[in-house]
Amino acid sequence: MIEKVWLIPALPLAAFVINGLLGRRWLGRATGIVASAALGISAVLALGVFAEVLSSATARTVTLYEWFGVGDLHVPVAALVDPLSAFMIVVVTSISFLIHVYSNGYMEHDHGVHRFFSWLPLFVFFMLLLVLADNYVLMFVGWEGVGLCSYLLIGFWFERPEPYIAAKKAFVMNRIGDWGFTVGMILTFLTFGSVAFHDVFAKVAEVQVQDPGILTVIALAYFLGAAGKSAQLPLYSWLPDAMEGPTPVSALIHAATMVTAGVYLVARSTPLFAEAGPALLVVGIVGAVTALFAATIALVQFDIKRVMAYSTVSQLGYMFLALGVGAPVAAIFHLATHAFFKALLFLGSGSVIHATEEQDMRRMGALRRKLPVTFWTMLVAGGALAALPPLAGFWSKDEIVGAAFVNGYPILWGVGVITGVLTAFYVTRALYLTFFGEPRDIHLFEHAHESPGVMTIPLILLAVGAGLAGFLGFPPDAGFIHRFLGPAVEVEGAAQEAPNYAILAGLAAVSVAAGVIGILIGLSMYVRRRPDPVALSRVAGPLYRLLVRKYYVDDLYDRRIVDLGKAGFGAAWAFDIHIIDGMVDRLGWLLALTGSGLRRAQTGVVGNYALSIAAGTLLLIVVYGGYALGAFRW
Repeated sequence: MIEKVWLIPALPLAAFVINGLLGRRWLGRATGIVASAALGISAVLALGVFAEVLSSATARTVTLYEWFGVGDLHVPVAALVDPLSAFMIVVVTSISFLIHVYSNGYMEHDHGVHRFFSWLPLFVFFMLLLVLADNYVLMFVGWEGVGLCSYLLIGFWFERPEPYIAAKKAFVMNRIGDWGFTVGMILTFLTFGSVAFHDVFAKVAEVQVQDPGILTVIALAYFLGAAGKSAQLPLYSWLPDAMEGPTPVSALIHAATMVTAGVYLVARSTPLFAEAGPALLVVGIVGAVTALFAATIALVQFDIKRVMAYSTVSQLGYMFLALGVGAPVAAIFHLATHAFFKALLFLGSGSVIHATEEQDMRRMGALRRKLPVTFWTMLVAGGALAALPPLAGFWSKDEIVGAAFVNGYPILWGVGVITGVLTAFYVTRALYLTFFGEPRDIHLFEHAHESPGVMTIPLILLAVGAGLAGFLGFPPDAGFIHRFLGPAVEVEGAAQEAPNYAILAGLAAVSVAAGVIGILIGLSMYVRRRPDPVALSRVAGPLYRLLVRKYYVDDLYDRRIVDLGKAGFGAAWAFDIHIIDGMVDRLGWLLALTGSGLRRAQTGVVGNYALSIAAGTLLLIVVYGGYALGAFRW
């Protein structure tokens, strides 16, 4: 099965080709069936590869061909099949398959459905290429591919200005991060003489002795790329704006593809980061700060999709926090559990939007009566996000926060606990405003209806994953996922201590208490109105406006950096038009003026030409004769 691993990304690529060529004229809405079938088969094959890796517990490289070779640089198209990549392809294909099935209902009446189901499987193809690559260059192809597809899908409804503006923002901000990846890749080759993971990691210890500084630079360059793709400070603001795309696209970006790429890059490069001086600490600090920062903004959002978007930024911060404190297994574990409950939250939000044609939670309320399946499944997802036991999010998030404390980062642990309180609060707030209370818009409520089975069945299956996936990590720090992923992502030779379950139980109790406190605050504010949210927003005045304006980061980017860039480009354009082009235009004008004067000499009369020749001959005789007689001197 491992030898056929290339079939897994090849099937979504084939769906893209078929739907792209035949979709508009011949297939129409059947493009959704083609794409879903391709992803379903890929998911089955991924499970087969996973089972084989599980039984053999070895890493294998499957090479298709050598892509190119220049001097000492040889880059093959090769797949690295090890526990990490095998686990990731199962997560990517299974979540993507459910999102594709759901999309058949959500996009049923969209006139661009053939276009949608051409780009969606292409998105998955590039993510699978990124995950399976055995070297940084091939990974970069998948890296850029998911960036391209995100641009196309975020701007899918290009008839309106907001989507294509959001698409451009995502594209430009990711180019900043991609520059970091490119620098890291170049330095990797110059330092190690190779871009293959196996070759690079085998020489890390040797390079660390000779030049530890270069490892730090390489690791931080890669982390800049990861911060762009996975929406970490300061490159996070494109992700909330990406909500302008169709909701299944949001689910795919947030749960199974693009934003998890940065986490995967750092996890894959753990041997490099572990020897790169303060690089891992930088990763952990940025992750913790981003988690807290985004959670505070989510507190005051009223667009249901934007609440989930800022939640994703925050949860990705948790994953980088785990990587930074030396718990890469916990990071990948949370990536997997988050994929289930965040895909469910987005698809559930899409079900609400499909039923009401509204995204503002202030106009909702009491929708649990109209959308029972959507309500109960989103309630499971919300509990998982709030890290309530025994749901999936509890096991993975608790492991991250616990690792920060046990590994000697008490401040980061404190940030993680506080963020847990905020997370539980904003998810409680979102669920209450959407599903509880009384209808705040009677017309909207009366016309609301449950989504069709093609949309609700994926919700139910994701709810099962959000409820049970956490048991892959039981018992804590010694569960199946730790035994399976540990050899692939943990540094070889690292000390393995037996978990102290007394300490872990205490830390888990604190984590659960944080979630319960957040929920109780939310219920007190929105059920009992103590304190009243509206009154509190008035009292909190400046702080509330700060959160509503997202700490003015978008204003800084749009009104300072973007405007400054526009001014610079405008000056360059003016210089080009008035100086560069102006010089060329003036030179042309001078030549034309000279030519118009010389044109008068061209009379067409033979006698005039004979006279000119005679006059020129006489002038030459006079000048050269005078020079010969000494009358003239040069």
